[in-house]
Amino acid sequence: MRLLDGTAVRALLDPDALVEAVATALVDLSTGRACVPPRVAAQVGEIGLLAAMPAYSQTLDVVAAKLLTVYPGNAAVDRPTHQAVIAVFAPEDGTLRALMDGDQVTADRTAAASALSVRALARPDARVLAVLGTGPQAQAHARYVARVQPFEEIRIGGRDPHKVAALVDDLAGHGLAARGCAIDEALRDADVVCAATSTLRPLVGVDGLPDGAHVVSVGYVPEGREVDAALLTRAQLVVEHRATTLAPFPVGSNDLAELVERGKIHPDVVVELGEVLCGLRPGRAWEDQPTVYKSVGVGVLDAAAAAVVLAAAERKGVGHEPAPEGP
Repeated sequence: MRLLDGTAVRALLDPDALVEAVATALVDLSTGRACVPPRVAAQVGEIGLLAAMPAYSQTLDVVAAKLLTVYPGNAAVDRPTHQAVIAVFAPEDGTLRALMDGDQVTADRTAAASALSVRALARPDARVLAVLGTGPQAQAHARYVARVQPFEEIRIGGRDPHKVAALVDDLAGHGLAARGCAIDEALRDADVVCAATSTLRPLVGVDGLPDGAHVVSVGYVPEGREVDAALLTRAQLVVEHRATTLAPFPVGSNDLAELVERGKIHPDVVVELGEVLCGLRPGRAWEDQPTVYKSVGVGVLDAAAAAVVLAAAERKGVGHEPAPEGP
C-alpha cells in the first residue's frame, strides 16, 4: 500500500491527465458504467459533518472512497473548511492499494470538471473570467479554467482585500496574470463566472452578466446560495448527476432541489455534463441563453483523480509502505 501525503499528491496531479480522467468518469456516470451511491454524512452537532463517498468507474478501472469533513466555521479562524482522505482499492480483489491526502484532489477534480463545463458550454468568444472566492477551490478554478479558454482578463473577486491580493500573487507564481477587485466589479460583464464561496445569500444574478454567460457554482454550504433563483430558472442547468444534485442536503443542492419541489424547474430539463460530453444531450439551447453548471461533488471524480495520482506514483516510485512494528 502506498501512503501519499499532500505534498506528494500535489506533485503527482497532472492537470491535463486529470481533466481527461474526469471527462471519462463523467461519461461513465451518465452512461451507466459507474457506481456512485448517495453520499452519507454524520452530522457533528451544528458545527460540521463527516461524509463518506465511495465510487467505481468501469472505464478507469478504479474503486475508491473518500472521507470528507466540512466545517464552515473554520473559515473564520483560517483553517480549511474541507479536509479529506482517499482510499484506493484494487477492483479485482479489493486489496487496499493506496491511502492519500484528499484536500488537493477535492479542489483539483472539482476545478477539472468545471473546466470541462466551460469547454463544452461557454461561448467561444468568452474573454473575461471572474473567480469569486479566495480559498483552494478559487485558486484551482483559476488555474484549470484558464487552461481551456484563452481569456483576456481574469478577475479575482472577494470580500477580504488581503486574501484577494494573496491569491493574485499565488496565481502569478503559476504564470497567470489576474487582478483583484470587489465581487460586484468582478462580475460586471464577465463571460464566465466561477463561484467558489461559502456565501449564504446569492452573489450571481441576471443583472450585469452578458447574454450567453456561463456560470459555475461549486459552493457547498447547507443553507448557502451562490446563484439567484431568477438566473437558475432562466438558464440551461447542467450538473454532474441529476439524481444526486436534486436530492436533499447532504447529498444534493438545496437551491436546485427546492426549485424542483416548488415547480419552478422540471427535473427533465437538468442536463448531466457527461451527457453533453458524449453527445447524448445538447448543452446550450440557444446562443444567448445563460448556462449554469452546479457542482455538488460526486465520488467518481475523486476516484478518477486518485487513479491519476496512483498511476503517477507507481511510475515514479513515490509513496511507501509503513515499516513493520518491532517485536
